[in-house]
Amino acid sequence: MATKTKWTKKELEHFNLNILDKRKKLLVEMGALKENTKIANESSITGDSTYAYHMADAGTDQGEREKAYYWLARENSYLRYINRALEMIEDGTFGICRTCGELIKKERLEEVPHTSSCFDCKTKSATKTVG
Repeated sequence: MATKTKWTKKELEHFNLNILDKRKKLLVEMGALKENTKIANESSITGDSTYAYHMADAGTDQGEREKAYYWLARENSYLRYINRALEMIEDGTFGICRTCGELIKKERLEEVPHTSSCFDCKTKSATKTVG
């Protein structure tokens, strides 16, 4: 039996909907993070804090702001990956391992839709860099 070399139009539509759903949830999370950082910045600028003005409290506030910015940057990076997956569907490269040319398993694509390596090739690549 011949090995399948590309996803069907119906399968690609399924992946597209899955990715769009992930992007929608991500944008909601990013909106909440942006709002939290905006509120934190406004309260630090105006000096309006729920804490008394103590160095330890100010340090905690700063740490929380930095953490929020880190998560926002991380989510923004993930959004770029998600958008790239949508582009890969459009250009016909979605779900095909760039190393071996085989189709990436459906389960992997549903969890990591922006991947361009099958599990075996990704594992081999990771062991080469470690060992």
